[in-house]
Amino acid sequence: MSHEFDARREEWIAREELAERMIPLIGGLYRQHGVVTSIHGRRLINRSAVELLKAHRFARQARDEELDLDDTMRMLEALTEVAPGPASIDVARLVSRHAETGGEQPLVDFLRAELAPVLVDAGEPAASGTDVVLYGFGRIGRLLARILIAHAGNGQGLRLRAIVARKGAENDLVKRASLLRRDSVHGPFQGTIEVDEQANTILANGTLIQVIYSDDPATIDYTAYGIHDAIVVDNTGRWRDEAGLSRHLESTGVARVLLTAPGKGAIKNIVHGINHDAIEPADRILSAASCTTNAITPVLAAIQDAYGVVRGHVETVHSFTNDQNLIDNFHKGDRRGRSAVLNMVIAETGAAKAVAKALPALEGKLTGSAIRVPTPDVSLAILNLQLERPTDKAELNRYLRQTSLTSPLRQQVDYIESPEVVSTDFVGNNRAGIVDGLATIADGTDVVLYVWYDNEYGYSCQVVRVIEAMAGSHPIVLPEREPVRVERALAPAGSSPVE
Repeated sequence: MSHEFDARREEWIAREELAERMIPLIGGLYRQHGVVTSIHGRRLINRSAVELLKAHRFARQARDEELDLDDTMRMLEALTEVAPGPASIDVARLVSRHAETGGEQPLVDFLRAELAPVLVDAGEPAASGTDVVLYGFGRIGRLLARILIAHAGNGQGLRLRAIVARKGAENDLVKRASLLRRDSVHGPFQGTIEVDEQANTILANGTLIQVIYSDDPATIDYTAYGIHDAIVVDNTGRWRDEAGLSRHLESTGVARVLLTAPGKGAIKNIVHGINHDAIEPADRILSAASCTTNAITPVLAAIQDAYGVVRGHVETVHSFTNDQNLIDNFHKGDRRGRSAVLNMVIAETGAAKAVAKALPALEGKLTGSAIRVPTPDVSLAILNLQLERPTDKAELNRYLRQTSLTSPLRQQVDYIESPEVVSTDFVGNNRAGIVDGLATIADGTDVVLYVWYDNEYGYSCQVVRVIEAMAGSHPIVLPEREPVRVERALAPAGSSPVE
């Protein structure tokens, strides 16, 4: 027994050492070339050695075995030699594709063929990046800031340049920096933050952010701060129609506006992964829809594609939000004046109807309602659907599992099977929605799906993807994914839980 103990420990140390050697390769690909590496959607940048080992273990869900660390190391070394341009590259898929070809072709030659769309000329000038301004710095604004700072890379993508807020106190800048540094739900900021009160700037991990105080979006000259052709992300929710949001376009230095709430009127509501291709250069104002719409639309799109949806009802069990009262007090909204931390509160949601704006095939087929519950983050959508074609729990779960791993919706849909998961386990999940496979109910054409979502962080990740699509900087995903078909999903799935 002692010998086995020592052997297991030595094996772990060797694996950990190999993972540590990967970190500079992963970082170099990201900072020098704008390459985001992942293992079946699990990003590898800014990860510890133990987190890299966990990502390799996760690969069992696609291959029924762990991804070999030596295979990953060889692939990372070859990627460094090939030096592709900006892209989101799934290392595990590349390893599998290389093995499928027989594994005889030298890795560098294999990668030059696989990554042809992003191979760049050594003399080609680097992109300058797109300036981003966050108008409002509440829950979503601060998470967007964290994500944009973490994704800054070599500065050729999105560049967080400014935050606009209403001044709340003499020490406003210090307080806002403190809120960015510490978060009761999402934990501490991963990095360093410096405040310059004279210049009104926050320096976070090398990203210099100008803080601008204003009550009117039409009166700011962003060019005075060196900001040009910026995308302004309005997180305030004060204006949701074209007339109100157009005020941003009156400011010098602004090119486009994105609203982080459902837009009214003719404003396009974009759910990345579903209808982001509808974004046109002429679109000056767009909406990133709501957190719930983003959570359920990709799952519904996958179900519609494979089985067809006759009709359905969406019930959201939603964490309380800042527009509710902590204790009973006057509120202009029905029931929202009652204490959010003491009550379940029946509320309205427009998410079911909003789905049709991104997925017209479901126009008029869905109803929806909501219950606000005393948790600060992570919500649950219950999809009660009648399908056109029958299925059972095993088949449906296999299909959704493969959708989360290999389909074009892999950035939006996640999947889990565990009898122990609860809402806090999904804090910080970067997918729009996570299907809880063990909770699935399927009886012929009657189906009930449970979809978890981090209504703050998961939604913010979707917003960033929309900003990237607007800027033309969303990295191409390689190797390219093919749509998952039901018949493909019927192959035996691994029995290990997804955790």
